Amino acid sequence: MRKIPFDNSYARLPEVFFALVQPEKAPDPAWIRVNTELADFLELDRDWILSEEGLAMFSGKALPKEAKPIAMAYAGHQFGGWVPRLGDGRALLLGEVIAQDGMRHDIQLKGAGKTPFSRAGDGKSALGPVLREYIVSEAIAALGVPTTRALAAVTTGETVHRDSIQPGAVLTRVAQSHVRIGTFQYFSACGDEKAVKTLADYVIDRHYPEVKQHANPYKALLKEIVERQAVLIAQWMSFGFIHGVMNTDNMQVVGETIDYGPCAFMDEYHPQKVFSSIDRQGRYSWMNQPTIAQWNLARLAETLLFLLAEDQDQAVKEAEGALGAFNDKFSERFSNVFSQKLGLQWSGEEHRDFIENTLSVMAESEVDFTLFFRHLTCVAGGESEKVLRSLFNDPTDCDKWLKTWRIYLTKDNWDQERRVAVMRRKNPIFIPRNHRIEDAIQAAQKGDYKPFNLLVDILKNPFTEQPENAELEKAPTPEEVVHHTFCGT
Repeated sequence: MRKIPFDNSYARLPEVFFALVQPEKAPDPAWIRVNTELADFLELDRDWILSEEGLAMFSGKALPKEAKPIAMAYAGHQFGGWVPRLGDGRALLLGEVIAQDGMRHDIQLKGAGKTPFSRAGDGKSALGPVLREYIVSEAIAALGVPTTRALAAVTTGETVHRDSIQPGAVLTRVAQSHVRIGTFQYFSACGDEKAVKTLADYVIDRHYPEVKQHANPYKALLKEIVERQAVLIAQWMSFGFIHGVMNTDNMQVVGETIDYGPCAFMDEYHPQKVFSSIDRQGRYSWMNQPTIAQWNLARLAETLLFLLAEDQDQAVKEAEGALGAFNDKFSERFSNVFSQKLGLQWSGEEHRDFIENTLSVMAESEVDFTLFFRHLTCVAGGESEKVLRSLFNDPTDCDKWLKTWRIYLTKDNWDQERRVAVMRRKNPIFIPRNHRIEDAIQAAQKGDYKPFNLLVDILKNPFTEQPENAELEKAPTPEEVVHHTFCGT
């Protein structure tokens, strides 16, 4: 059997970038799930992964000699407050593999023990956060949104102490990169311009080699990162997703969703919905995500000013030029995707007004976000309006909105088949609802992983009718609503 062909280009950077750390040995590891499809994409040997050696690696009990585990250094703004030293407190980057797409992908263990960045933490992970990240990250991937992925989840055979004693577990996370805005901030705050430049050159070489042809490659790098984040945020919002903790250390430089803590997909739509109990000001609400992304990107730009131009004023102008790309890219993608969700061809400002009106009506009527678009797709296909109307507190509000919607449809030249096909690709039937995730976690803590595995399997095909699983489409009843928030630390 062929072991994982690890390399670790990040470990070849200067020692200030990371700490060499060995994971703590899990006493009695056991499989929860292996993502064999992702393993195939990464061109990993299934037989080896599923062997005792594979289980030992995914639990941190024993690593192949090719792995070079490191904890990466970074800082960050957390809820707007500056923290000069964070780093991987419970994560170890084992190395990189080259996948079918020809690109390097990081493989990282989460929950394998203390690192020099753990602060007061134990570096371990409880079972709940591992299952939550596995479910949500794989669901996000199936929706077509860039994200880190879950390669495996295992129990460790030990318990961890949080608000209660819970089973310990380890998640194996895959990402194109674990470099964050906070990574740049760490070295910038240390006054280490050489390290900032080294990091920027590393990111360019590995992720953005095309910008080397640009007259100002660092400005081009910043602009590329800005545009990828703008597209990512628009995609999140189109599915009612709220990240919950958009700290600068939770925004990665290649535009993937990373760090699933108190995140969630909205049930009933409200633009100011948050999913973090400490976010009392709504900093990371659904509607604020574009604003926060811009704020975070501005912090990245600050670290790169000395690379953008020798003259400070000119450097600021270059940074503002790159940052200015966010609004146009976000507005274009947001309007385009919501037009498609509504079954409309993109046609400009008029559609923006209708999208805003639609969201306003949804908020006033407390309509479930996913079910609204799911059943609108059915109506577009010629089905009854009955279910859609039932989602509104007052069905006459739905009737008024539908009348306006149909006026817009008459202005488009799409035929019904084309329209419905587009809507079906943009409006999922299944999302990982918070109460279903909580049910799966509660069952798993009692040793029953069937609800977890069923949820993961269903969410692989979120746009496909699955009548046998129709119960999992439903919004929570008032008694089922999850009022707690979640974090892995």
